[in-house]
Amino acid sequence: MSKKVIIALDLGTTGNRAIAFNLKGNIVASAYQEFKQYFPKEAWVEHNPMDIWTSTHQVLKQVIDQVSAQNVTSIGITNQRETTIIWNKKTGKPLHNAIVWQCRRTTEICNQLSDHAHIIKQKTGLFLDPYFSATKIKWLLDTLPISESDKKGLCFGTVDSWVLWQLTKGTSHLTDTSNASRTMLYNIHTLGYDSDLLKLFHIPEHILPQVKQSGDDFGTTDLFDHPIPITAIIGDQQASLFTQCGNKTTELKNTYGTGLFVVANTGTTPQITERLITTIAWSLNNKTYYALEGSIFVGGSAVQWCRDNLGIIKDSAESETLAQRVPDNDNVYFVPALTGLGAPYWDPNARGLLIGVTRSTQKEHICRAVLESLAYQTKDVIETIQQLPNAPTLTHLKVDGGATNNSFLMQFQADILGLSIQKSHITDITALGAAGIAGIQSSFWTQRQFEELSSVDKTFTPTLSQDQMNHLYKKWKQAVSKSLKWN
Repeated sequence: MSKKVIIALDLGTTGNRAIAFNLKGNIVASAYQEFKQYFPKEAWVEHNPMDIWTSTHQVLKQVIDQVSAQNVTSIGITNQRETTIIWNKKTGKPLHNAIVWQCRRTTEICNQLSDHAHIIKQKTGLFLDPYFSATKIKWLLDTLPISESDKKGLCFGTVDSWVLWQLTKGTSHLTDTSNASRTMLYNIHTLGYDSDLLKLFHIPEHILPQVKQSGDDFGTTDLFDHPIPITAIIGDQQASLFTQCGNKTTELKNTYGTGLFVVANTGTTPQITERLITTIAWSLNNKTYYALEGSIFVGGSAVQWCRDNLGIIKDSAESETLAQRVPDNDNVYFVPALTGLGAPYWDPNARGLLIGVTRSTQKEHICRAVLESLAYQTKDVIETIQQLPNAPTLTHLKVDGGATNNSFLMQFQADILGLSIQKSHITDITALGAAGIAGIQSSFWTQRQFEELSSVDKTFTPTLSQDQMNHLYKKWKQAVSKSLKWN
């Protein structure tokens, strides 16, 4: 059997992973390393860009040492999106910590530009929100001591571009359409940076990476024993969608990671809607596919908050154990607006809320309420999608991400949606998506061969009555209403 592999780099919010897949889609080597997040002020979130690169290099080296560089057909990169890094083109040194997608420091900039929100939505498919890169870039350029002449020597990139720059020793300053579409500077209709938006945010185009297809030639890394081509870049949620649903427009997927991301492929025509993001899914073989996305800022990070801030669990697995010790939530609800609320509310001023607490409330009820909040937020987005014209009739939801290992959460998700939940047998589905595009681009797989790699591991079917479901969801909506516009 061939020893050839595709390596996927999965660049996450809390750590980076490298995975080598063989022709059958099986993992033959993997490595993971966490890196630190920084919270310098309320609702500010940062990374050290050098931590991102160092951890990436280390996990990639560990995997290549196991499989041999000569056996690596190509590398595909998938990444946390929107996170913003600016560095010096000559020295390769970052000017500031990376401003993470979760960071809300640019809320005031968004407020000042609110008159332009409609045209931004029409051009980019995005909401005028601190989530996206444009206001983060503007904040850095306005805040740091950078002269106009200094700007000529700068590079901006999201995490994919930053890591690619390092892998290619500064020869590739590139990104793909899926990541470019998250900058709030890229026109998803004309497929280019929009001059009007660049003027609006006062961002010079020369600092931006060149945009290529998701499957394309992104250069070669020679940091290891043998040169390895890099043939794919794709945002993490789009990579997950590529594996789960491919080009089908009749299915939805939800990824349960640091945040939650409900995404539907809408085909080759963008659909602009009021409460959901319209984004580029991927570009491959000279075709661009679009998606509707409900981005939920706090998902698995709410469980981390229970562990790190409240100290009521030792690890994420314990959250399931605690939740199952009580028969219900005892009327306790948790709204995880720890960094505002994303889809479908889009309220940067919402704040976290724990409500319904009485003398009988125990940590088990709080833990259960936190897990249930992930399912309720998912329902908020799916209901929004189902209200759209020509919305597909859903019978199931495809799921992936670390929290899908929590059977309590998956069962409650099925119950509150009234849909079956299909969990993939592949845990690292995002990485496989990046590997898939890299493999198709480098003729490692055909698209049909890649689509045959994924299958359903477990199905959760709903057990609640319609009345029970409606009662629980009504209480959730009441809780959300009290968390909005808190700041």
